[in-house]
Amino acid sequence: MTDLSTAMAANPLIAILRGLVPDNAEAVSDVLVEAGFRIIEVPLNSPDPCASIARIAKRHGETAVVGAGTVLTVADVEVVAEAGGRIIVCPNMNPEVGRAAVERGLYWCPGAITPSEAFAALEIGAAVLKIFPAELVPPAAIKAMRAVLPPETVIAAVGGITPETMDQWTEVGVNGFGLGSALFKPSYTLEEIAERAAAFVSALAQRG
Repeated sequence: MTDLSTAMAANPLIAILRGLVPDNAEAVSDVLVEAGFRIIEVPLNSPDPCASIARIAKRHGETAVVGAGTVLTVADVEVVAEAGGRIIVCPNMNPEVGRAAVERGLYWCPGAITPSEAFAALEIGAAVLKIFPAELVPPAAIKAMRAVLPPETVIAAVGGITPETMDQWTEVGVNGFGLGSALFKPSYTLEEIAERAAAFVSALAQRG
């Protein structure tokens, strides 16, 4: 079973499947994994999200890290873990949620846009700092924050990321990207998702 650092090294793009329904979980995840994605997040404000997480984890859990986004409570952490999720992605920095995730051996990825939030999250055991919404934080601010954070800190930018904008973030030390509607919407066909996934993977390869 792959771990988060291995998944990030293989492909630092995080698929955010907001609105995914369980009946489409396998097909959508198949397209993404085939494109090279190794981290898949189903936000908890999607229809029956834990059913989707369970299906994707059963199908791709050996080669991809699967879990939930928009995790807001300790109770959420428990139900995601029971569904087979291994990554807990949050829009905010809630210490109680973080401790619950870390105690369960899950990867906690809290939202953080200030140094105070970032350092507090790292002290609890955050695996990834999620800069969200990235539209509110100019790259220069990330560069300044990166200068004082421990060098091993993993940072992912989430919100408004497109293939064309990734370079400005990698130049200031961002390690990965959370991709939402630019990659997936429930209305997209599998062919559209495949095309969008390929565009991101291609941009990533050109950057590398």
